Amino acid sequence: MRQGLQLRLSQHLALTPQLQQSIRLLQLSTLELNAEIDQALQENPLLERDEPGESIDPVAFGLGPAIDSPATPQTSTPTESDERQEPRGGDDEGWGMDFSGSHGQRDPNDDDLDSGESQATSTSLREHLGEQLAMTQLPDRERALVGFLIEALSDDGYLTQPLDELIDLLVTDDDEIREALLEELGIALRHLQNLDPPGIGARSAQECLALQLKCLPVSDERRLALAIVGDHLEHLAAHDFARIKKSLGCDDDELRAAQALILSLNPRPGAQYAPIETRYVVPDVTVKKLRGQWLVSLNREAMPRLRINRLYADILHRHRGGNGSSGGLASQLQEAKWLIKNVQQRFDTILRVSQAIVDRQRAFFDHGEVAMRPLTLREIAETVKLHESTISRVTTQKYLASPRGVYELKYFFGSHVATDSGGAASSTAIRALIKQLVGAEDGKKPLSDARLAEILGEQGIVVARRTVAKYRELLSIAPVNLRKSL
Repeated sequence: MRQGLQLRLSQHLALTPQLQQSIRLLQLSTLELNAEIDQALQENPLLERDEPGESIDPVAFGLGPAIDSPATPQTSTPTESDERQEPRGGDDEGWGMDFSGSHGQRDPNDDDLDSGESQATSTSLREHLGEQLAMTQLPDRERALVGFLIEALSDDGYLTQPLDELIDLLVTDDDEIREALLEELGIALRHLQNLDPPGIGARSAQECLALQLKCLPVSDERRLALAIVGDHLEHLAAHDFARIKKSLGCDDDELRAAQALILSLNPRPGAQYAPIETRYVVPDVTVKKLRGQWLVSLNREAMPRLRINRLYADILHRHRGGNGSSGGLASQLQEAKWLIKNVQQRFDTILRVSQAIVDRQRAFFDHGEVAMRPLTLREIAETVKLHESTISRVTTQKYLASPRGVYELKYFFGSHVATDSGGAASSTAIRALIKQLVGAEDGKKPLSDARLAEILGEQGIVVARRTVAKYRELLSIAPVNLRKSL
C-alpha cells in the first residue's frame, strides 16, 4: 500500500439556487405553482401580491435594474397588439406580473352563474333512505335493522356483504339467535328494497335490474326483460342475440324492445346521491385565430401578480451600506426578486413553446383531430432553442384553451405511422379516423379490426391490424362482436 497525492482537473455543472428554483417552477402545474407562491408569501415579508390599481417604482428603491424586464408579452406575434381585448395595466414594469391571481374561481353570488349547472346533491343516500324509513309504520326493532342495513350499503346502493357476515357484527356464536336474526335481516332487506330509489339494497347487478323492472307497469317488454335479466344477462352483454331468441322464443323486434328497456335502467341507483367533487382546469394559454393566424396568449386567470413590499424595500434603500443589521431582509429581498423573475420566465417559456406547437398543428385547429400531424419534443426544442427535458416539463400539466376545447400541451405530441406517399400520419389522426369509421358503420355488420386496417390502407395509411386493435382499445371502443346490434 502506498499513499500519494494526485491532482485532477474536471468539469461539472453546478445548479445555482436560482436555476434550481426556475426548473422546479417550470414543471409545476398552475395549482401547484399557486400553492408554492402562497407558501412564499407567508415566509417572505418582502413579497406580496400586486393589487389592481396600485403601482410601485422599482428605480426609486434602487431595485429596478436587477430584474427589470419588458412587459410580459401577450402573444408571440406582434401583429395581434392592436386586437388585444384586455389592455395592460400601469404596474407591468419590473417585478409586477400582468395577471390577476384569481385562479379561475367564480364568485358564488355571481348573477351570471348558470342555474342549470350541475351541482352536487346536498342529501346523501343514507339521509334520503333514513327520511323514508322514519315515515314507515314499522316496529322499532325492524326499523333499527333496516337502518343497520342502510349503513352497510355501498355508495352505489349495493349491499356488498352477505347477511350472515353482517350478523357477526350483531351477535355472538349462539346458533339459535343467529338463525332468528338472519330471518329478521331478510325481512328488513325486503323493506329496504321497497324504498326509493328502485334497485337499492341489491346484492348484484342482476338483482338490481330485476328490482327496477318489477317497479314498472306490466307489459310484454317487461316480461321479456325480466327473463333476460334472470337467465341471459351475460348473453345480452356479449350481444349473443341468437341464443337469447332461441331460448326465449322471441323475434328481433321483441328482443330489441326488451333490450331498450333494460338499457334504460340504472345499474348504480345510489350514485346520484354520492358527493360530486368538481375539479376545474385553468388553462395556462389560450389560442385564437386572428387575421388568418392562430395566435397564443397567456391566460390572465392563470398568472399571479407579485411585487416587492414597498415598506420593506424602502427600509433597505435607506439603510443601504449601514451596519448590516438588515442583512436578513436583504437576503429575503433577493429571494423575492428571484421568485418574481422565475415566475415571469416560466410563463414566457410556456408562451414560446405553446406558439411553436400551435404553428405546427395549425391543421388541427382548422380541421380537427384527423388533421393532427406527427410531432416530437425534439422538433419544438430545436425551434425554441431549449433542451428536450425542458419541453417535457413545459408541456406536462399545462393546458391550452382553444375553440375546439381545452387540451394538455402534451396532447399535441405523438408517434407516427408511415403512409404510401412516403410521409407520416399522426397516431392521434389515425385514432380519429378509426372513431369516425366506427361511428358510421352498419350496426348489423360492424367493421372488424382487419377491415379497419384495410380501409386505412386504401387511404394511404399503412397500419397493421394489431395496431388498429390497440388504438381501438385506447378509444374505449368495444370489439366487433360487442358492437353488433339487432
